[in-house]
Amino acid sequence: MTAGGGHVIDDQIGSQHRHNGKGGSHNNTAHIVENVLIENRAQVCADRSPGHPMITNPEIDKYMQDLLPSRDEVVAEIEAYASERNIPIVGPAVGRFLAALVMMTKARRIFELGSAIGYSTIWLARAAGQNAEVHYSDGSAENAKRARSYFERAGVASRIQVHTGDALSALAGTSGEFDLIFNDVDKQGYPAVLDAVPSRIKSGGLFVTDNTLWHARVLNPKEQSDYAVTEFNRRLFASPHFYVTQVPLRDGVSVGIRL
Repeated sequence: MTAGGGHVIDDQIGSQHRHNGKGGSHNNTAHIVENVLIENRAQVCADRSPGHPMITNPEIDKYMQDLLPSRDEVVAEIEAYASERNIPIVGPAVGRFLAALVMMTKARRIFELGSAIGYSTIWLARAAGQNAEVHYSDGSAENAKRARSYFERAGVASRIQVHTGDALSALAGTSGEFDLIFNDVDKQGYPAVLDAVPSRIKSGGLFVTDNTLWHARVLNPKEQSDYAVTEFNRRLFASPHFYVTQVPLRDGVSVGIRL
């Protein structure tokens, strides 16, 4: 990689889509991103309630956010839409982490379990390149419709297959092995995902899961979702199928290498 290669990659993954035929401008995009960052910082403080503490402290989160390059207009719009409507997305720091994993492993065939409005799908698809096969899955037809619109505008629609309905059923409806499976379904479903995915990931491929520190509720589980995440974590680290590490980024991201 040449000097400044990270910015080259940012240009390739995001900034090339800054003009998307909708009449957007650089100034408009910067304004959207600025608003999103302000909202995200406010949300960090809001999430630090006793029941939902964040893993990183607000100062560290702000520092990390300030380091991130501006996103293109489509991604910034999704961030703003999700913030306004309280739709969970992985956010730009985890989005870049997912993209880095894809680029490091040269993953081309990817399945995303639980895709919401397609935010992380775009990060995965852009990083995987034009010849990728990325599968989006979500139980909401409304989410899928909105995601399709974003995919078109982001220039990645041709490499994404959209599945509406149960994510594991969608996975079962495909054949062959995947280079990477990203798990972000409802937390109660995490143990079932762990049962299903080992046979669907190639040797050396990745099983990536979001929210595995679950607002620190793994320390004192009380609700069904809390117990599901703690069971998932315990079983994942004990699994003979994966070599696992856990990154305390945002709400915790686990990465398992298929053995």
